[in-house]
Amino acid sequence: MNSNSLQVFVAEAVATFALCFVGVLSIAMAGDSLLTVAFAHGLTVTVMVAAVGAVSGGHINPAVTFGFLVTGRMNVGMGLLYWIAQFAGAAIAGFLLLAILDGSLLATAAGGAKEIVAGGTPQLSDVDVMSGILLEVVTTFFLVFVIFGTAVDERAPKYVFPLAIGLTVALGTMAIGPMTGAAINPARHFGPALASGMWENVVVYWIGPLIGGALGAMTQHFVLMKKEA
Repeated sequence: MNSNSLQVFVAEAVATFALCFVGVLSIAMAGDSLLTVAFAHGLTVTVMVAAVGAVSGGHINPAVTFGFLVTGRMNVGMGLLYWIAQFAGAAIAGFLLLAILDGSLLATAAGGAKEIVAGGTPQLSDVDVMSGILLEVVTTFFLVFVIFGTAVDERAPKYVFPLAIGLTVALGTMAIGPMTGAAINPARHFGPALASGMWENVVVYWIGPLIGGALGAMTQHFVLMKKEA
């Protein structure tokens, strides 16, 4: 692994770690407040994209990386590096939360640290699997559509993209959080699911975001972006 690849790996791992760590804790501390949970996720994405955008582009999401792959903006080898970093960061967040919360008053009240991490894992509520997949498709489509429109398109003012991306995550969380838990990101589900064993309806949180990410990227890349003459 060369120095550039190492920088990308660390950037994506740290940023995805932050999203999962803050996301799970925000649900544990303020799960009844959808606005608070949405703000926590959106703000974390905003600051992490700003922090690592110059190094890795701030994907923080395998579905975003998949969008870059299907549009030919990234080769498979680099895409795998991004995915490994993202899933590693998410997994570390999940297991570190188990270790930190073990024996705490919060964990005792919840029935154990594993219960807290499981509670921070996106889960379906009042919708079936197909509806959950479609909800994740649509919201991830919006997210990657915004990423390509603000961070990838050279015509866009570059100073707006971290906030635009973070706000899209927050809006998506408010829109579908009560129904799917609003992963909008396979890694956001993977980390706490791995640590807690909460794998129920995992297909929703992989297929939905990957399809949505691919469609959002292709819509921007092939339809809306200006092509060189």
